Amino acid sequence: MSVAVKFWGVRGSIACPSPQHVVYGGNTSCLEIFAGDHRIAMDAGTGIRNLGIDFLLDGIKKGVLMLTHTHWDHINGFPFFGPAFMANSQFTIFAGHLSDVGGVENVLANQMANPTFPVPLEALQAELTFEDFKAGASWKMDGGVIVKTAPLNHPNGATGYRIEHGGKAVCYVTDTEHIVGKPDQTVLSFIAGADIVVYDCTYTDAEFKPKIGWGHSTWQEGVRLCKVAGVKQLAIFHHDPDHNDDFMRDIEIEARAMWAGTVVAREQMILTPA
Repeated sequence: MSVAVKFWGVRGSIACPSPQHVVYGGNTSCLEIFAGDHRIAMDAGTGIRNLGIDFLLDGIKKGVLMLTHTHWDHINGFPFFGPAFMANSQFTIFAGHLSDVGGVENVLANQMANPTFPVPLEALQAELTFEDFKAGASWKMDGGVIVKTAPLNHPNGATGYRIEHGGKAVCYVTDTEHIVGKPDQTVLSFIAGADIVVYDCTYTDAEFKPKIGWGHSTWQEGVRLCKVAGVKQLAIFHHDPDHNDDFMRDIEIEARAMWAGTVVAREQMILTPA
């Protein structure tokens, strides 16, 4: 397979481990994108702990972590990412929104500083490289993998990622807020023709109005954007913690009725291009 995506954490805002959040999962944002020989970690919410266990079992000692942004639900699993504690590991950590405010290394170090965490960043044994860039940049990885990025509409900034390899493309577009009745042209051009789009579907259209300004979107807007952009498959993602399994099941039924190319992301799900 040229590219694929595996979900390790699908929630937004805060982890919700409860009997009502079992089917779809309660961990916060973390994906793994397979592209050629690369296994790319996307975001470091609580889901990255299980991803790290998988990396250790598979002997993955070198890789990259790409962060959409550094709000807590996207980074608070990082101190529990097991490979970062291994002296023979190497990881590069990317962020596209922090160049002017001290950089991603500074943010992660502050998260792990006393009195909020007992193990400082400098105690990690892996060789960590921190790369700050401006959202909108693109670069190539070994093996013909292309990474494209785009700025998203979110408080304090966020970055969308498009991973291309072997003629296939996966887009990771969270956290971002749309304007009602005005499709986001940046997102539309960014996801155009993609095989899989993982999109911020925190709310329903009915819930959206009082949430304007919070920096999130709806699953219906995700469907609208993907249909216009010629996307092959949409993964509904960043589930509101108030949306339990019953609520998410109803969304799944309604979304698939609206567009057959839609799935609701759940932990351990793997998507591959058709």
